[in-house]
Amino acid sequence: MTATWSSLQGIWTLSLPNGAIEIDWPWVLLAAPLPLLLTLFARPYRTRFEAVHLPFFDEIAHATGMTPGPGATVLRRSWLERAVGAVVWLALLLALARPQWVDPPVERIQPGRDMLLAVDISQSMGERDFADAGGRRIERLAAVKQVLDGFIASRRGDRIGLIVFGDAAYLQTPLTLDHELLRQLLASVQVGMAGPRTMIGDAVGLAIRLLAESDARHKVLIVLSDGNDTGSRVPPDTAARIARERGVTLHAVAIGDPATRGADKVSLATLRDIARLGGGRFAMGTDLRQLQAIYAELDALEKLDFKTLSYRAKHPLYHWPLGLAVALVLALQLLAAVTALVRDRRSHG
Repeated sequence: MTATWSSLQGIWTLSLPNGAIEIDWPWVLLAAPLPLLLTLFARPYRTRFEAVHLPFFDEIAHATGMTPGPGATVLRRSWLERAVGAVVWLALLLALARPQWVDPPVERIQPGRDMLLAVDISQSMGERDFADAGGRRIERLAAVKQVLDGFIASRRGDRIGLIVFGDAAYLQTPLTLDHELLRQLLASVQVGMAGPRTMIGDAVGLAIRLLAESDARHKVLIVLSDGNDTGSRVPPDTAARIARERGVTLHAVAIGDPATRGADKVSLATLRDIARLGGGRFAMGTDLRQLQAIYAELDALEKLDFKTLSYRAKHPLYHWPLGLAVALVLALQLLAAVTALVRDRRSHG
């Protein structure tokens, strides 16, 4: 066990591995040598009284040839009484100095930004037009999850939530600082869980309602989709305008290869429009490397904005030295009473 002393603003701190002991009023301990100084330099207290009253005291003194003088009796204390007195005095001073036990610091993050990730899990996100590091073809959603996992891990201090959408938009994870849980829930998402269609406008509308309850300084929505909106109740461009009016910055990321043909072809126009109307950025992710670059750009664009609050609980310790002082005084008095009782019995035995 290691301990270090430090003094800060008149407070003495003894740092220990699992906490610290603080003394708020250390100057009180300067009175520790006061009893010794009184013993060395102060005269004993005197009181005058007549022990025996004799009207012929002078005659007796003259007859015996003795010259009377002032008398004094100084009570002597035993070594035990002196030791206990010293310990009691120091214990009282220590209690008066306000010792406290300080717990290890507990940090609490106060986020300055709330961010929602709206991930398209419609049937078209199962198209295998992405290549992983080994060159194997993977689904669009698999590439999104792979890159989002690292993006979420880097956003310390941001509250992040997850929306998934298909035939409708659903809240998968509410805004949270528990990024590990968010990453686990993101990994469990599968293509088609929310239906085969793509309701981008409804996903933006849900995000607006969720962020309306947020008191964060910055509100961000990132939509990840192939852009094929298939009949949202709220048109995507209308939802994007409302988002901007409500103080939500909307970024859009197009997922997939525009060269893909058929129903799964990537539609760029819708995503480009909602990013422009939402006051955010539009980015195109045609492969895994480009998608990673897009999130690096978004990570730099949406800089971390949070405060770390540190709190250390304090527990007063004055009752321990105070209790020791009281216990020693009571023990000394009990010992004196028992000693006197034993002597009395012996004298009458």
